[in-house]
Amino acid sequence: MPIFDLHHPWVFAFGVLGNIVSVLVYLAPLPTFIRIYREKSTMGFQSLPYVVALFAAMLWLLYSFLKTNAFLLVSINSFGCIIEAIYIFFYLLYASKKARIHTIKLLASLNIGLFSLIFLLALFVFNQHRVGIVGWICVAVSVCVFAAPLSIVFQVVRTRSVEFMPFGLSFFLTVSAITWFAYGLFLKDICITLPNVIGFFLGLLQMLLYGLFRNAKPVMEEKNLPEHVINIMMLGIDFQKCASKNETSQDEDKKDVEEDDNMETCVPCELNVEPCTQVNLDTPVLVICAP
Repeated sequence: MPIFDLHHPWVFAFGVLGNIVSVLVYLAPLPTFIRIYREKSTMGFQSLPYVVALFAAMLWLLYSFLKTNAFLLVSINSFGCIIEAIYIFFYLLYASKKARIHTIKLLASLNIGLFSLIFLLALFVFNQHRVGIVGWICVAVSVCVFAAPLSIVFQVVRTRSVEFMPFGLSFFLTVSAITWFAYGLFLKDICITLPNVIGFFLGLLQMLLYGLFRNAKPVMEEKNLPEHVINIMMLGIDFQKCASKNETSQDEDKKDVEEDDNMETCVPCELNVEPCTQVNLDTPVLVICAP
């Protein structure tokens, strides 16, 4: 497997450029995981994008090993496997028990189970056409990965806010799609060219939406918050019951003493108050116990 192909200098040039840009794309989530490390919590982030990214890098790494003259594909997807594995490790380290179990199930089913099945079928069943079969599987997975940001695109149009669609990431994704498209074009590999056509148009769409809505006034979305009902128990004294007992006393001089004794035997009343308004439990709640 030659590293430098002198017969295809443009393949090498775009391959190196694609490696550089793809490294920047892979490092884009780094601030998120630095925050996770500092907070010692995943803060509600999902592990699915990183598990799928690791699966895609593993498939492209397998494809690059089955092909010839694909050293630049090997290098970038090896880096992708390493960095995504580090992301998932930190996620598992600080995730809740439920999120950790869910991530382990995803890894077992997708990155171990499905990848092992594809690997065994490619080597022992479809031996003569294994490069093409693995290549088209990579195309399908890459299209799904490129289509994933469509939910963010719909959110931007709906809320007129580009908070969750930074321009830098959209720009580098577009440049990455252009470079790998050119790499596949000069290499005459449709499995590399095709998914990057879709990636280019989606990246272009994201940058266009960023230009349209970057100065727009965001539209607040109405969220159906659960209604929290607080039962407040007010501990008081049934003074009427106590007064009726005090009226049976014959000794007016000992009225104060008997009143104190009766007060000790009185049963506290319970009053359940269920407010109709919604209460935000994220803020401290002050509960006052009235005598």
